[in-house]
Amino acid sequence: MASKVFRPRLNLSHVTFQGNNNHAQSHSFGQVFLHKKTGVSSSRRSIVAAEAAALMAEETTPKTGNSALSHFWREVQGSNNWENLVEPLHPLLRKEIIRYGEFVAACYKAFDLDPTSKRYLHCKYGKSRMLNEVGMEDCGYTVTKYIYATPDINIPMQNEASRGHWIGYVAVSSDESAVKRLGRRDLLIAFRGTVTNHEWVTNLMSSLTPARLDPNNPNPDVKVESGFLSLYTSDETKSKFGLESCREQLLSEVSRLLNKHKVEDLSITLAGHSMGSALALLLAYDIAELGLNKTDHETVPITAFSFGGPRVGNPSFKQRCEELGVKVMRIVNVNDPITKLPGMFLNENFRVLGGRYELPWISCSCYAHVGVELVMDFFNVQNPSCVHDLETYISLLKCPTKTLHTRKEGFDNLLNRARELIFGARSLKSICL
Repeated sequence: MASKVFRPRLNLSHVTFQGNNNHAQSHSFGQVFLHKKTGVSSSRRSIVAAEAAALMAEETTPKTGNSALSHFWREVQGSNNWENLVEPLHPLLRKEIIRYGEFVAACYKAFDLDPTSKRYLHCKYGKSRMLNEVGMEDCGYTVTKYIYATPDINIPMQNEASRGHWIGYVAVSSDESAVKRLGRRDLLIAFRGTVTNHEWVTNLMSSLTPARLDPNNPNPDVKVESGFLSLYTSDETKSKFGLESCREQLLSEVSRLLNKHKVEDLSITLAGHSMGSALALLLAYDIAELGLNKTDHETVPITAFSFGGPRVGNPSFKQRCEELGVKVMRIVNVNDPITKLPGMFLNENFRVLGGRYELPWISCSCYAHVGVELVMDFFNVQNPSCVHDLETYISLLKCPTKTLHTRKEGFDNLLNRARELIFGARSLKSICL
């Protein structure tokens, strides 16, 4: 069944920073882990660097058969639900996850948070040079549109405008050498996570509401979190020169690019961190539900790479995404609380009582994750905010490890980890959702 296909879990690295504690336990419940030791010595760093260099060499070396990305891209984008690519993690898939993570990181690097700046809460740079300014001049993509979102929250916030904020960008692989290497023309949409106060309040609107994005097929059983939906659909059209909704901006640009490149092999890739991954999943579902990805000669594959993402909708939303062929790769840290929200208690794990009785009322009111899950395990008691930090996710993905371990967490160990999280929270300054 499709639901089983979307459940494989692989832990990419187990990193626990806890002083001299060499017996730190993982938070796994029998998942597969790739273990990375802490307290790394200079010799160990050299080994890790050598492994990374070997991996990069392997990825850039011409391969036989269908291993090169240009011949293998559909599988890497999830055409077979990443079967046999996560255990162990295929080097090409690892590289693509890192690459898309860096496109998301560019959103944070380019976002202007200086209240004295004329570009406050907007991108610091123009579209033509944004990727260059954040160190991605050789990525082979061109930014075609900036995306703004308007939280539908009418509360006063000190030093923060209530108008639309820059939330991400649309780009397309434009360099012909990049297109050849990728094996297709890639349409990319990248979203940052929560930064502003209005966005934080929007995230707290944890209630399910019917999505109703397709007027010809309302499907009231498909429900999503109201705050994310509001951020996706709210606009400023009542104001003179006001912005269209995030949704209208995105659908218009995606449609334009699909029409422009319709005779080519195409892919639609969405990438986001935290709240941004929720917007990525809503857009992926929206495009597929409306059938915008259907051209004259093919159905363009839609893939979302989610970094530290929360749940977005109910089980019917999950099922509909699967029916529409939306592929989602969720990269999560087991210690990241955001990945357990909303629906910390009412979620996909509580739909069946005793493994025998379906509970329809829970199915309608609970949340469910969508997609294949790659699990990381890292924690720093001195800096708990790292559990949700995108740069930490990316940095650990860049460090290849080879040893597989299977671990089970006992109840006492869960209590120890909970105690660490509680006391560590005293030094938690911020976690960007």
